[in-house]
Amino acid sequence: MTTTTPRAAALVTTRPQAAPWPVFWIASIAVFLVSLDSTMLFAAFSAIRAGFPGTSAADMSWVLNGYTVVYAAMLIPAGGIADTHGRKKVFLFGVTLFLASSAACGLAGSVAWLVAARVTQAFGAALLTPASLSIVLDAFPHSKRAMTVSLWGAVGGLAAAVGPSLGSFVVQSVGWQWAFYLNLPLGAVSLWRGAALLSEAKKADSRRPVDGVGMGLLILSVGALALSIVQSQSPQWTPTDLAVAAGTSVVALVGFVIWARVAPAPLVDLRLFRHRTYTFVNLATLVYGISFSMMFFAFFFYMTDVWHYTLSQAGLAITPGPLLVIPFAILSGRGASRIGHRPFLVGGGLLYACSGLWFLLVPGPQPAYLTHWLPGLILSGISVGLVMPSLSAAAVNRLPADQYAVGSAVNQATRQIGSVMGVAITVLLLGGAGLTHKSFVPLYAGLVLLALLTALLCLPVNTRPAKVAKT
Repeated sequence: MTTTTPRAAALVTTRPQAAPWPVFWIASIAVFLVSLDSTMLFAAFSAIRAGFPGTSAADMSWVLNGYTVVYAAMLIPAGGIADTHGRKKVFLFGVTLFLASSAACGLAGSVAWLVAARVTQAFGAALLTPASLSIVLDAFPHSKRAMTVSLWGAVGGLAAAVGPSLGSFVVQSVGWQWAFYLNLPLGAVSLWRGAALLSEAKKADSRRPVDGVGMGLLILSVGALALSIVQSQSPQWTPTDLAVAAGTSVVALVGFVIWARVAPAPLVDLRLFRHRTYTFVNLATLVYGISFSMMFFAFFFYMTDVWHYTLSQAGLAITPGPLLVIPFAILSGRGASRIGHRPFLVGGGLLYACSGLWFLLVPGPQPAYLTHWLPGLILSGISVGLVMPSLSAAAVNRLPADQYAVGSAVNQATRQIGSVMGVAITVLLLGGAGLTHKSFVPLYAGLVLLALLTALLCLPVNTRPAKVAKT
């Protein structure tokens, strides 16, 4: 892909570029595994907790949130690392680290070991994700960017949606460890073919240093916020303890913003947010990330605790929703290339609110899957296909080529931060014993409000092509 931007001109390719679609699938396999892993553990959560007796739901939540917090913070510098150290090199190293730590997760003999392996896994996932998008964007012409990014996002969206159903089958069949071992064969294919086919694009200018201070402040802020939420009902935590945790989160966030303004090479270049569309897309991504995690995590609590489905039955029950993600992601990608992303984002957000309203009002304590659950699941599957890949595509749509990796990384990190908050809220509301139908009312009511807010935040988004944009 050619460009006239000064920094992008410094990119030098060390070998001929391979055909675009093989490049796309090599990069997408790795991203598929990262997204799959992030939601597969929703299904494996109870099984992992049972494997470590005496561990509370709040403590076990760090198997999810420890990964997500580090992943979110590392995604942003990983974008700069990919741009300056070589996208192929960073991608392959990230895949290698992700696979090695996946094996370590499966071998974990304690919760501390598992959390540590998950944190290492997050480093690998963060390195490969923005490098993957940059590799894909370089492989295709500018005219196909909207469709290509939508497909790339759809792969991640499909994996995130399929993760719970696949995870439930794997966990019940062969044990929770295989939720991690499953990464190894597909990841090995991506590593093998990537080493052979990918071309290297490497920055010829000086390397950009990693902002350790900014990373530390972001991890502290998000981690302290999640801690204050999941422990808010714990008898071991006093109101003072919770206030200190929440206050630490706020102070660290303020410090992060101040540092980003004065640091010579900050973790987040705040000038990105001068773009109106980029700002609102990231706000919508944060809100949608919260609601997405709440919906999928709550599903397994409802199926197993209220309707008393087995884990494999619950996994099968969720399958129709994910099957709708790819076709509607393709539809929204093609449509966005002509009319922009806003209609699909706003429409998808409203449809997501309808699915949340359905789950709030229709299902009862007695199982009635075809009439009480499946319609809401279809609504949610369509909305995920419209919204999730469109958010990723709209975030980078108007950015200069040399900011693809960093701009995408900030957007993906924002969604992960939302996921941390969604998991924390779900554990707070549903982490106790004796769940009933009424236990889910606050969660689904909150989901409806978050979906409506997502649609509202997407109204200012403007990615319409110039030939159809209003003058």
